[in-house]
Amino acid sequence: MNRYELHCHLDASVRPDTIAALAAEQRLALPASVRALADAPPDVGSLHAFLSYIDVALDVLQTPHALRRVAAELVADWHADGVVYGEARFAPQLHTRAGLTIDDAIDAVAAGLADGAAATGVRTGLLLCCLRHQEPSVSMTVADAAVRRRDVVAGLDLAGDERLPGLPHREAFDLAQSVGLPVTIHAGEAAGPASVWEALDVLGARRIGHGVRSTSDAALLDRLRRDLVALEFCPRSNVLTRAVPTLTAHPADRLLRAGLQVTVSTDTRTTADTTLTAEFDALAATFGWTGVEEQLCQDHAARAAFR
Repeated sequence: MNRYELHCHLDASVRPDTIAALAAEQRLALPASVRALADAPPDVGSLHAFLSYIDVALDVLQTPHALRRVAAELVADWHADGVVYGEARFAPQLHTRAGLTIDDAIDAVAAGLADGAAATGVRTGLLLCCLRHQEPSVSMTVADAAVRRRDVVAGLDLAGDERLPGLPHREAFDLAQSVGLPVTIHAGEAAGPASVWEALDVLGARRIGHGVRSTSDAALLDRLRRDLVALEFCPRSNVLTRAVPTLTAHPADRLLRAGLQVTVSTDTRTTADTTLTAEFDALAATFGWTGVEEQLCQDHAARAAFR
């Protein structure tokens, strides 16, 4: 079965061995084993704590060589996981500590994705992330880069602490939409339905990153169903961050059966220690999914892809 991955953070999907190798190349001493630093434990307990396990990868991803390498390796990992189309997302503004510009970071990741695609045949898309906790001016800079680099950028995202409103970043997303660049927004993960309404009505989201907390609002579910808005569910990550308490409580099964555009992704292949195969295996074990349900999710993802 051809698989599609729409929600995958590059910096949280770096192979542990690669983190170790890059740290050695850069003479960066690590305070603990890579696994201890990069893999969130089952009891990590919150999104804030979960995100801290990405820091070690960010530390080593400050050069064009490192970014190009990990992007190519992600495509190889997709290929091994049966993925025929994958979207990698990252915040280029977080890779400027050592002198890279935002455009330099975009170029390096785009080159790595192209390397991986040439080696495997996997088609790829690149999404840029604005961050809620940063100044709106930074989001405008990222959006401007996304618009200028539409040759390699497939879409714009807003990530970060959902307790912070997306409204201050509206200008960046208006810019993207003014040139037809599609938008996906992290919402309904750490915050409730109001964040999803904002993503749709204020920021123009065509897809929702996670969205698991939409279920308490019947009108919102009707809107998501009517407008064919894809939900980028990442079950293992959603449980680790306590967006849902257990996999049994995850809404993927009931929303799929209710006709919503459910898709399944890994979110963070390293931080969540998962693959797309593992995600669907877990859904099969929990909800009795067969190839029928997976194919439906893949059909939804294929339609929602930004490339």
